[in-house]
Amino acid sequence: MPVTPETEAFDRGVRPVLQILLPEKAEAVVNFRADPELQARIEELAGKSTEGELIEAEMAEYAGYVRANKFVAILQRQQARGQFLRMARSSVFPAP
Repeated sequence: MPVTPETEAFDRGVRPVLQILLPEKAEAVVNFRADPELQARIEELAGKSTEGELIEAEMAEYAGYVRANKFVAILQRQQARGQFLRMARSSVFPAP
């Protein structure tokens, strides 16, 4: 996922939330993979989207999955850069 002003703003906006996660939980989040049933549903909706065959309810469902995927991708990118766990373990953020 490319770094854009939007993703940078999102990163900055969620950092305080990430601080709440325990480091051992943070690792589970960034290593998350959709279960096979969910993955199959996302792929089904993606195919229908490509073909222009989504009904309104499916469009909303698919949009939710796309947003969730972006969120997980940002967390995983931070882990790859070594930032997520450092943020979770450091005192960079004041306690809420």
